[in-house]
Amino acid sequence: MSEIEILKNKSETRIFKAVFPNTTNHYDTLFGGTTLHMMDEASFICATRFSRKKMVTVSTDKIDFTTPIPQGSIVELVARVDKVGRSSCVVKTEVFMEDMYSDDREKVVTGYFTFVAIGEDKKPILILSE
Repeated sequence: MSEIEILKNKSETRIFKAVFPNTTNHYDTLFGGTTLHMMDEASFICATRFSRKKMVTVSTDKIDFTTPIPQGSIVELVARVDKVGRSSCVVKTEVFMEDMYSDDREKVVTGYFTFVAIGEDKKPILILSE
């Protein structure tokens, strides 16, 4: 297994959240903006754990909301580095919805977040030492 693959495995990030009324929209489902916030946070943690550098989000790509997430659900965010460039990495983040009172679980959102490593001058730097 390569050093990059080892780092990808070590940096995988999992976060669990409960969907409370203050995070839902007028349909009593998780607000999309809140979902994006949670995904960006999980992705940021993953990218930072991977690189151990200061990371900033520079773009998101292809975020698919496939199923509404009702209030009272548990969500798990799973973030994993998908691609690595010279100064950037792409993190794939998946959101799984669980029913609180059964074993029902399904993947409901997938998105890709690109991060760049920056130095003290806020300019891009190498993500991994060569």
